Amino acid sequence: MLATCSADKTLRLYHTLDFSEVSYSPLSGHGYGVHCCCFSACGQYLASCSTDGSTIVWSTVTGEIEAVLEQPGRSPVRVCAFSPDSTHLVSGASDGTLALWNFPTKTLVRMGAVNETTIVACSFTPCGQMFMTGSTYGDLRLWDLNMNQLHTEKNTHDLGVTCCCFAPKILSGGDVLQFRLASCGQDSTLKIWTVSRSNQGSCKMHLIHSLTGQAAPVLSCAFSSDGQLLVSGSVDKTVTVYDASQGALLYTLNQHKRYVTACAFSPTAPLFATGSMDKTVNIWRVEDQCSSNESKHFPVETATSSCRARELPGHSRLLVSDWSEEDVGAWLCEEGLEVLGETFKANNIDGAELLRLTKETLCSELNIGSVGLRSKVLRKLEELRAGCVCTGAPDEFLCPITRELMVDPVIAADGYSYEREAIQSWIATKNRSSPMTNLPLQTTLLTPNRTLKMAIGRWKTSQ
Repeated sequence: MLATCSADKTLRLYHTLDFSEVSYSPLSGHGYGVHCCCFSACGQYLASCSTDGSTIVWSTVTGEIEAVLEQPGRSPVRVCAFSPDSTHLVSGASDGTLALWNFPTKTLVRMGAVNETTIVACSFTPCGQMFMTGSTYGDLRLWDLNMNQLHTEKNTHDLGVTCCCFAPKILSGGDVLQFRLASCGQDSTLKIWTVSRSNQGSCKMHLIHSLTGQAAPVLSCAFSSDGQLLVSGSVDKTVTVYDASQGALLYTLNQHKRYVTACAFSPTAPLFATGSMDKTVNIWRVEDQCSSNESKHFPVETATSSCRARELPGHSRLLVSDWSEEDVGAWLCEEGLEVLGETFKANNIDGAELLRLTKETLCSELNIGSVGLRSKVLRKLEELRAGCVCTGAPDEFLCPITRELMVDPVIAADGYSYEREAIQSWIATKNRSSPMTNLPLQTTLLTPNRTLKMAIGRWKTSQ
């Protein structure tokens, strides 16, 4: 399977044989955007973490929620990672806290913290006895399972680390364990390190390569299953492929139209996936995992599959909230719900009203008695909200909390703009912390951002 997670609060799963979406996808359970997801070693479980302060464990067999792990402090959780044997799960949060969970029992084992920073990256060593974290402060820290900091490498990436990952194989054993680590950051570099630990417990990190093949912050990196290849994605919209041993650039891929935020190799097939803010996931096939002396012939297909949000014709060129009653009727017909056309028309359901529909209103106000029909409408509505409401909208027009187009933008004490209702709800439930910085808000006063509201209005008119 391939799993993706999104700011639209959902996860989606696909079969990697034909990249068809599994029947129970998408998975909905998080209250805010989902930052990270990862499979357990056996593939039977999927973990995901979110701005809502939780890490959810899902069954990949049924799509059901197996457990909800609440981050101590309820700070937004930015990253989660399984140990290679799936005995442990680590989650890192915006307030610098780390939670180590016993995965079989789904219980919290230990807590750790790095003060005044956000944990944004985490990876276990292939032996599973240690893990590395990276933060917005720019440091890499190696921890053992007792939450002891074994080594700290400061200032590894100017302006902050964005991702780190261990190669899946141990380089050497005996008296000194040695691993290969990749890290990337806001300084537009991808770095390859060796990390070693002696029997006496001393740890060292040595920089092998500093790769500058991308012209903007590098957001993600991943090793192939044999450790020979290293892939990275960047704000400059490119995907780069390197020979991990030599640090040689093998290929630059330019198919994405916006930031490349995630990349992952298949552990069993010559495939890797890249995800982007252009709302696509591209699947790439590595024809031959060539050695370094053949690197100039490195063959990679262009995207063999693209999992893109479905684009509706005609009326969907408008924001859904601007649809007329006729547009809603056309949408019902396209979705095979034409039986509800007269009901929706009689109740004057336009785009704005469509987005407000709930299970309760479908039953009590529209008198839709069929449970199956109500469920289908709700499922289609969720797809519509996720895929079409903000298609093409500039990022600065989207609320950082809901990732939806703002209607009543306000400026909070942290200097960021939010949808009024979303930030009011956040302040009421998150102890007056900033969603963006996790620092305390000095005041709960909200100032209308009229300039932004007018800009959004002009953009909507142009669409």
